[in-house]
Amino acid sequence: MKKLGFVFSSAPHGSASGREGLDAVLATSNYSENLVLFFVGDGVLQLLSHQQPADILCRDYISTFKMLALCDVEDIYVCEASLSERGLSKPSLVVDVDITTPEVIAEQLAQCTKVLQF
Repeated sequence: MKKLGFVFSSAPHGSASGREGLDAVLATSNYSENLVLFFVGDGVLQLLSHQQPADILCRDYISTFKMLALCDVEDIYVCEASLSERGLSKPSLVVDVDITTPEVIAEQLAQCTKVLQF
C-alpha cells in the first residue's frame, strides 16, 4: 500500500499552515490508512501542550491533534534534534509520538509515495 507523508515544519499560529495540515490529515484519514506524520524544525511546536492561542486571538486547534488516534493515524515521528534545539521533551507533547533522529526521519520519508509539507 502506498504511504502518504505529511511534514509539519512551521510554527503554530504564525500562519494557517499547521491548521490546514491537520485538516488535510484528518480528511485524508477517511480514505487511507497508510498516513505518516513528521514534525521537524519549528513544526515540533505544533504538538506542544499548554499553548494559549486565545491570548493572540487565534483558534486553539492544537488539541485537535488528539483526534489522530481516533482516525488510526499512529505513525507520528518527531525530530529529536528539533526538540533538543528548542529545549523541549516528550512529556510536553499533546500526543504519543516516536522521537527519532533526522536520519530515521529521512529513511521514513523516502518510503512515502507522496509527501505534503505544511
